[in-house]
This record gives sequence, structure tokens and C-alpha cells, in this order.
Amino acid sequence: MTSRLRANDLLPIGELARRTGLSVSAIRFYEDKRLVEPIRTSGNQRRFLRSDIRRLSFILIAQRLGMALGEIDRELRKLPQGRTPTAGDWHAISLSIRGALDRRIAELERMREKLDGCIGCGCLSLSHCQLYNKDDHLAAEGPGPRKVLS
Repeated sequence: MTSRLRANDLLPIGELARRTGLSVSAIRFYEDKRLVEPIRTSGNQRRFLRSDIRRLSFILIAQRLGMALGEIDRELRKLPQGRTPTAGDWHAISLSIRGALDRRIAELERMREKLDGCIGCGCLSLSHCQLYNKDDHLAAEGPGPRKVLS
């Protein structure tokens, strides 16, 4: 694999940090989690493929979307190792996470509506409050603020 690579195809960790806006320690963390895998030089220095800029950018975006590292790892494992992912490779990931994102968006919209109605209502009435849980009857439905989460 490395015999076909040109020198400018590989980036030292400091350059990768500069290009992604991540700290070196964050890149090492993602390396420890095997989300990116450096190539080692004969002097045992880390070198990253230029395409790792996109992998790390995807990680940052996915985390902002609320994806857990396990979910991100599952998606990144679908990408080829040793070559730059194509537009088709990234499109497949986009399709894969679209359903989860749509569900998360719907959940956030429900929560926003319930919270807007509740926090902003000013009713100060336990008989009308959406969060009031008289006699703890919602305990049977599970932990947490059931009326907001469900």
C-alpha cells in the first residue's frame, strides 16, 4: 500500500491537526479508538493519509449530530482502508445515517414543542402542567421525564 503513495499523500500528525482544527491529543484519542489508523515510517513516526482529513471531519460532524463513537466507528468501517473514499462511499454512509438523523430530528422537535409549551406557559397550575406527575403514575412507563421524552 505505502509503495504507491507519494510523499505528499501522507501528513504528519501536526499537519493533520492544523488542517482539521483538532488537537494532536484528540487525533491520538481517535487513533486509540481505531477511527483513524496512521502509517508508521521507518523511524516509527505517525503519518496519516490525506483522506484522513475527511474521516476526522466526518467524526466531528457526526458527533455534533449526536452520534456516539460506536455509531461513528460502525459507519467508518464501511469506508475502504488504504485509498481515498469516493463520493459513492460517502453517499452510502449518508444514506445509512439518514434514518437515524430523521428520527433524532423528530424527537428534538417533539421535545422542543413540549418544552416550549410547558416552560413558556407560565400556568403555575399543577392541574394543567404537562410535567406534573401526580402520585408518580408515570413511574410505570420508565425513568426520566416521560412526558417530554415520549
